[in-house]
Amino acid sequence: MENVVFTNLSIPEIRQLFRQELETYFETNKQPEQPPTEQPEQLLTIQQAAEFLNLTVPTIYSKVSKNQLPVMKRSKRLYFSRTDLMEYVKAGRKKSNAEIEREAEAYLSNCKKGLNNGK
Repeated sequence: MENVVFTNLSIPEIRQLFRQELETYFETNKQPEQPPTEQPEQLLTIQQAAEFLNLTVPTIYSKVSKNQLPVMKRSKRLYFSRTDLMEYVKAGRKKSNAEIEREAEAYLSNCKKGLNNGK
């Protein structure tokens, strides 16, 4: 950028110079917009699922046979979705004592209000 002395310039000329400098700056520093790329769902083999869940392969087979794990089967192979396995793990979350107490208080307050379905 050049050093410009503004003392001999009028206000419209200063504005025009400022606009030109801004346009030049934004044109040179323009980053192309990248649309969010949707990642394909990652499928895991039974060995990868066992490693991901920190379980043994026989335990995985046992949970699949009991329909405890979400699975996709193609011919004789089992495939597991990483997101489905994460949801499976998160579904097993135990509630804290504070959460249990809040639910109990809410239940009891509903019972006191006569909201226990006419009992």
